[in-house]
Amino acid sequence: MNIQQLEKSTVRKVTLRLIPFLFLCFTISILDRVNIGFAALRMNQDLGFSDAVFGLGAGIFFIGYFLLEVPGSAIMTRIGARRWISRIMVSWGIIAVIMAFIQTPLQFYIVRLLLGAAEASFYPCMVHYLSGFFQSKHHAKAIAGFMIAIPAANAIGSPISTFLLQHGWLGLAGWQWLFILEAIPAIILGFVCYFYLTDRIEDAKWLTKDEKTWLLDVTTKEAIEKQKVKKYTFLQVLKDRDVLILALGYFFWMFGYYGINMFLPTISEGLTETTGLSLQNMGWVLGLMYLCAMVVMYLIGKSSDKTNERRFHVAGCLIVSAAAMIISVYLAEFSTVGAFIMLTVSLCGAFGAYSPFWAIPPSFLTGAAAGGAIALINSIGNLGGFFGPYFVGFINDATGSHRLGMIVLGISMIVSACIVVLLVKQSGKSKGKEQDLT
Repeated sequence: MNIQQLEKSTVRKVTLRLIPFLFLCFTISILDRVNIGFAALRMNQDLGFSDAVFGLGAGIFFIGYFLLEVPGSAIMTRIGARRWISRIMVSWGIIAVIMAFIQTPLQFYIVRLLLGAAEASFYPCMVHYLSGFFQSKHHAKAIAGFMIAIPAANAIGSPISTFLLQHGWLGLAGWQWLFILEAIPAIILGFVCYFYLTDRIEDAKWLTKDEKTWLLDVTTKEAIEKQKVKKYTFLQVLKDRDVLILALGYFFWMFGYYGINMFLPTISEGLTETTGLSLQNMGWVLGLMYLCAMVVMYLIGKSSDKTNERRFHVAGCLIVSAAAMIISVYLAEFSTVGAFIMLTVSLCGAFGAYSPFWAIPPSFLTGAAAGGAIALINSIGNLGGFFGPYFVGFINDATGSHRLGMIVLGISMIVSACIVVLLVKQSGKSKGKEQDLT
């Protein structure tokens, strides 16, 4: 078997072994994170929660995420991704079940905070884990392979969640069953994960000896080349300029993304009042919107890998998303269909930026430093996930309209695009030369 055939067979085996399983795990993760938006359609009324209360509770998840993201990633680099991912899934599944039994705003805030703390470092663990099994040239496509789970969870979860909302059993309301039934798979997969994943290439019994040797050789050579540019420890990378700039860009992106994502079911319910669309049909429409985002996400990741370009793929997606979000606000007054089309375009742009963005850190960092960088970026960036929903909820209560909130969310994503585009230029100046991190 020649080198090309060996590479092809190895990459294929690694992809088939890891991507579908991590895709499934991440789907459950996202489902547990965003089902709060659907639960709000009935939970807020049953418990007397205002938009501001809901926005704070939805966003406070990311405070717990922020506090334990970096420490969790540090633990992962010591004990291995397999054990840590397994622990994360089991603990967040249990806490997600508890969400079904909250009664007061304080209980809502506490459980959401604990849920964020339990899930913290889950995503960085998976990105870091994949970077150990894939060459840099395959990173964006590999990341896109499991990150498609984000729109997939929404595409699948939208009709399921709207169905569950309408049915209560055993004295529990539909929104309570929504939390319970969508959390149980996390607990099951957490135990499966412990036995299914392999921490190191050397331990991968599902690869032949030649495949292991080739994969170890190419990943080791890449790691050495990256360390020649930046050889950092886990703690040192937390002060790296490029990493901090990426974190800032991600913050503004998540501010806009989660602001609309958490309130999209509520926004859509308002739009459908003019068409008489049922709750269940609204779920199917939302599912279709996210299905479109899945396709775009895959195509953008493929294009980014093919051209080996990251920054402008990210920025272009975010600008399109922001523009469509703002246009949807004004279209809603004249055409509900047009507003939904623009919201779909906005979702496609927001999701399309994911895979090229997360292919940037592993392109210039390796080992524990890459894990630390990803954790810090995700930790600081996801604080935008706290401020975005809270801001939208506050503005909605104050103005009785989604318009101002949506415009600010769009502007936030444009700011993110500008920061990402300027990353290489500013980094190059700081080092006295132009250094392309992509």
